[in-house]
Amino acid sequence: MSKYLIIALLLFSCFGNAQKITVLDGDGKEQISNVAVFNKDKSKIALTDFDGVFNASVFGYKERITLKHVGYQEFNTTKQQLQRQGNKVYLVMKAQELDEVVMSVSKWEQQKRDIPNKIISLDARTITFTTPQTSADLLQNSGKVFVQKSQLGGGSPMIRGFATNRLLLSVDGVRMNNAIFRGGNVQNVISIDPYTIKNTEVIFGPGSVIYGSDAIGGVMNFYTNKPMLSESDSLLVSGKANYRFSSANSENTVHADINLGMRKWASFTSLTYNNFQDLRMGSHGPDSYLRNNYVQTVNGVDELVENRNPKKQVTTGYDQINMMQKFLFKPNSKWDLNLGAYYSETSNYSRYDRLIRPTSDGLGLRSAEWYYGPQKWFMGNAQLLKKGNGKVYDGLKLGMAYQFFEESRINRDFQDEIRNTTKEQVDAYNFNVDFENKKIGDFKLYYGSEYIYNKVRSNGFDINVNTNEKTNAASRYPDGSSWQSLAGYVNGEYKAKPNFTLMSGLRYNHVWVNAVFDDTFYDFPFEKADLSTGALTGSLGFSWFPRANLQVTLNGSTGFRAPNIDDVGKIFDSEPGSVVVPNPDLEPEYAYNAEIGFQRNINDK
Repeated sequence: MSKYLIIALLLFSCFGNAQKITVLDGDGKEQISNVAVFNKDKSKIALTDFDGVFNASVFGYKERITLKHVGYQEFNTTKQQLQRQGNKVYLVMKAQELDEVVMSVSKWEQQKRDIPNKIISLDARTITFTTPQTSADLLQNSGKVFVQKSQLGGGSPMIRGFATNRLLLSVDGVRMNNAIFRGGNVQNVISIDPYTIKNTEVIFGPGSVIYGSDAIGGVMNFYTNKPMLSESDSLLVSGKANYRFSSANSENTVHADINLGMRKWASFTSLTYNNFQDLRMGSHGPDSYLRNNYVQTVNGVDELVENRNPKKQVTTGYDQINMMQKFLFKPNSKWDLNLGAYYSETSNYSRYDRLIRPTSDGLGLRSAEWYYGPQKWFMGNAQLLKKGNGKVYDGLKLGMAYQFFEESRINRDFQDEIRNTTKEQVDAYNFNVDFENKKIGDFKLYYGSEYIYNKVRSNGFDINVNTNEKTNAASRYPDGSSWQSLAGYVNGEYKAKPNFTLMSGLRYNHVWVNAVFDDTFYDFPFEKADLSTGALTGSLGFSWFPRANLQVTLNGSTGFRAPNIDDVGKIFDSEPGSVVVPNPDLEPEYAYNAEIGFQRNINDK
């Protein structure tokens, strides 16, 4: 045998061995048989044998291949990468409660098991089972988020001791926090219809890298139902109708929705009407919340009337209507255009804790009226999604949204003929561009930018309830003030090993606040607030599975909150003889967070 033939046989033997790939369990001790291996269009297929080995010769050197097994996490790689790793690949066993896909951390789909942050997810089935009256009740029923309710038409979430403008609300990826989110309780979450929610994801701890200002204590993301396309050329029609009654507040709720779908376009329409009567307390509540008497106005005169049932919180009832319309256009597998219109409006609803405040002598009530005017919210949302092989991305999202907020406060002291009203309206514009890049081997990159503009309109007036004479009064905020934010971020996910994932991110955010103060009613020592401030925030953490059924997470992150119009410009009569005044010299606040977590799967529980 010639030396050239021997060399050729040796090369062929080495090449043949290089095509043999061994698939092992994540701890490297056990071979996995019956693993399906296939390319993107499934035109090439291989299967591991009893020893966990498959022949990769059918696949191209740089061709993307997928390894899939019923008991393990799906894994994507290339033959080139496998040869660099010594012709071995490690799969991680599925742990049932961790095998979820979440979108909140990067705005793109990620495996929950790879994320170091603490996240809870509530799906549509769970929401339907708990049948919440409002989205505030939805969060409270989870047992993970505390919700404060000063009145029936309320619900202010709290996470890790943070609340209101230190938590961020998001609906279908659009920030709901606006320039007048206050430090006191906010009720905006009730504007989200629980009947339209597909799933809710709650991030515990700072989320400022992705969401910017306000996301110090956590982020609550609500994702609503999407229109469904037809799989054939015929029209797909589906829908449902619900009626709900609750005895605690004689609630009557009616909901109906309908989906119309063709192969390339679909429509989803939803309508919900709530009618809540006065809430009845339970037998073991605090006596301080009993409604022993209430004010009734007869012939223009306030009278104190004894309540025959002190457990009935008189004048707490209210109505609410929610409507949503969505359209989806999907011309091919690469493009998605989503259009959505959302509207919510309540009737007047009382602030109950103000209505039961006694006078200094304890014999009467301080307020004859104290209620919020209709809380209105409208959002128009357009999102364009492109999937494919761009030069610098695998996924592109373009988002534009307009929101309108309206709220008001009306109050009048007992036997006072002057009723004071303050009314606020906010126009909010959001522009986002987000990219996903999965082309860097085991490293995934997410990056994007965001611009937000808020315009605040605010006015105040007094009305004489006997003569209907109307006079101007101090507004709650500087009329015509604005709040702007511009930001860019980058977030990376690196799977160093099949059982070890590292995540890190950075964001720079710049915020401008502009407000001009009216000195008609108050003699301020300043004329305007003109703030320009920036912040750099970051996060770093890992998710590690030392064993298939044990997860260890470590995460460190920073959060920040820039002053808004409520902070720098609010004028508020908090109590008799005391007024909260504007502060034009406020600076951002920061939070520093570190957490470690352990999660064990025992018999798939």
